[in-house]
Amino acid sequence: MKKFEVVRETPELLVINKPSGMLTMPARGDLAEEKHLVGLLHQSFGRVYVTHRLDKDASGLIIFARTPEAHRYYSGLFETRAIEKKYLVVAEGKVKEERGEIDKPLKQRGSGRMSVAFDGKRSLTKYIVLEKLRDSTLLEVSIVTGRRHQIRAHLYSIGHPVLGDSLYGEAAKQSRFPRLMLHSWRLRFTDTAGKTMSVQVDPPADFMGVLKVLR
Repeated sequence: MKKFEVVRETPELLVINKPSGMLTMPARGDLAEEKHLVGLLHQSFGRVYVTHRLDKDASGLIIFARTPEAHRYYSGLFETRAIEKKYLVVAEGKVKEERGEIDKPLKQRGSGRMSVAFDGKRSLTKYIVLEKLRDSTLLEVSIVTGRRHQIRAHLYSIGHPVLGDSLYGEAAKQSRFPRLMLHSWRLRFTDTAGKTMSVQVDPPADFMGVLKVLR
């Protein structure tokens, strides 16, 4: 099993680099017995508190609080959109605009998928083209809101699903990729002492290996 990395540790928080394929929290149903990051952290650090989530098949930065007070504070930062979150994403096809915004409300369906719906919650995603590959595009993506599967659903809605995303993209095509090409790259926020904290972690080898082939 791939291992997580502790990127930043203080008495109030842990910033973790999560590998692709690892659940953040305990799952229900068939995946209930699968190992998850919260459980692994508990073994090493004692109780931790979830402040936000990162999809199982995504990799990269995720913040955990270590005290109830820190949990309230950092959860509040995410709820009020006071944390800057940037992701590296490889999207299917050639994205024409060098930068853009996807401002479409999202609603969860019974299947677990999110879809654009007039009665959904407001969701805003911004992107910048970093590199145009042969048949895909490397993007820097930032999310102003934090809806479930927001990046995946929004990019799918404009015809550019995330590579490796069999849930939103064409399953037969996307299953050829060994992982979801979505990586939580940078986080910038103010800690409880008022100090600005900026953390960045480069994509792992499995992400870079796919990117190399796509070039």
